Amino acid sequence: MKAAVLEAYNHFIWKDVPTPEVKEGEVLVRIQFASICGTDMHIFPGDFHPRTPVPFIPGHEMGGIVAEVGEGVSGFEPGDKVAVDPIIWCGECPACQRKHYPACPRLKLLGVDLDGGFAEYISVPPHMLFKTAPHLPDEHVALVEIYGIGFHANNRAGTKEGDTLAIWGAGRVGQVILQAARTKTKGKIFLVDPAENRLQIAVNHYENVIPVNPKKENPVDAIRRHTEGNGVDIAFEAVGHAEEIAGVFNPVRCCVQSLRGGGRVCVLGLGDDPAPVVFKELIWKEGHIITSRVSDGEFTEVIGHLNAGNLKPDALISKVMPGSEIQKAFELVQHEKEKYLKVLLDFR
Repeated sequence: MKAAVLEAYNHFIWKDVPTPEVKEGEVLVRIQFASICGTDMHIFPGDFHPRTPVPFIPGHEMGGIVAEVGEGVSGFEPGDKVAVDPIIWCGECPACQRKHYPACPRLKLLGVDLDGGFAEYISVPPHMLFKTAPHLPDEHVALVEIYGIGFHANNRAGTKEGDTLAIWGAGRVGQVILQAARTKTKGKIFLVDPAENRLQIAVNHYENVIPVNPKKENPVDAIRRHTEGNGVDIAFEAVGHAEEIAGVFNPVRCCVQSLRGGGRVCVLGLGDDPAPVVFKELIWKEGHIITSRVSDGEFTEVIGHLNAGNLKPDALISKVMPGSEIQKAFELVQHEKEKYLKVLLDFR
């Protein structure tokens, strides 16, 4: 089969590699599309070293069609359209014993810790596969994983009808948090980002979204103005590596300041720098800070909404390129990151 192998950091090669052997208890999937993730953009230059030793095959956002079913597998047959959940829990640690799988300290992912989906085929156990409706476009199946992150964040935060939200970061994760939230509440959603084109994507596709550019106005002041001084029920931080903006605090502290009394902050951003918070500001509101990591069974919820047409995946897709042009695709995103949300790779 053909695969995109990261032979050295910053250098993919499109080459022939052995097709995976379909072992007992596994399913061989013919990958149709895979999506480039923010994590992939850190793997590419070596930021995850030594976790991702090269050469290996990245790719953890993928969808395809069942090609072959191994001995002992039931519930799947060739031709089924499936999304692949890349997460592997250890199953033995205290978190896993409590079924709090995203908190597993030994969590691994296909395409990060093991060979992944930037290839024509992958073989996985059936519990990692989720069927979609036959009518769902193959491109959309490859987005199930990132949508799972958005739904998990909303489930962790307890988003419900009537809630008003603020989302710091209008990139890939911020956009899926917003789309997931729109299946749960019709309330105001404030979207904070200095990239106008990203704000516009959300405004063009959803009503009652209020864009806030922190380079033009203080986001906390804007939120208070639009909520009669009360603040929002939930504030999500999905920035990670934040740009320093004069007169504006870091996104986590801004989330705290934007809350109503008793509100919740949900932090997803995987930044490496400290994000100072004045806890007095949170304590006065008796607010909550929680975190959200990967997903935890939300694939079924995501697929239900995709099958029903409740999400807008085309709003996320900036470009589709052949798998053979993966080096060019990564360089495009690397050099013009604000221009692209999701770039899909076509492995058909």
